[in-house]
Amino acid sequence: MAIVRDQGRTEAEGGWVKVWDPLLRLAHWGLAAAVTLALVSSEDRRLHEAAGYVALGIVGLRILWGIVGPIHARFTDFVYSPGTVLAYLKDLSRFSARRYLGHNPAGGAMILALLVLILVAGVSGWMSLTDRFFGVGWVEDLHSASGNLLMFLVIGHVIGVIVSSMLHGENLIRAMITGRKPAKIASPYGRGETEEA
Repeated sequence: MAIVRDQGRTEAEGGWVKVWDPLLRLAHWGLAAAVTLALVSSEDRRLHEAAGYVALGIVGLRILWGIVGPIHARFTDFVYSPGTVLAYLKDLSRFSARRYLGHNPAGGAMILALLVLILVAGVSGWMSLTDRFFGVGWVEDLHSASGNLLMFLVIGHVIGVIVSSMLHGENLIRAMITGRKPAKIASPYGRGETEEA
């Protein structure tokens, strides 16, 4: 049985490692659906608002799960210093980025940015419906700007998943569906077999 060195937390079975738990995966895909629906339904106010509230609820659940969930769901597993994120991006640009069993430093930074932006968009959208903030320019501008920036980050997230999947020869979309990743991979760029250090 191959064992992935992941600070002694995870064992491989049949060459696969359980990484992402069912609640995390459900939250990921539910959030993707709610945000997409909110972004494309701005003309249908009721649908837009409903999707926004669902997204806010999922963000709240994800924040809680990032504190008390299994190891790879926790913020302590994938939140890195800005220096580490920049070093990872530099290595990524040279096609020499290290493989991480959970989220890599850039992925962790993207998760934080997406969660914050969804919160900003959702709360500012809710505020714009209240008596106090209805028709207030800066609230409407904040809601619009955060929604637009969110679209760009979602596109960046998808590109990052594709690049990382190609770099390490693993299907990260399938991993987020099944919750499992290969314990070991053969690097498509000739650096041999890699695994979590």
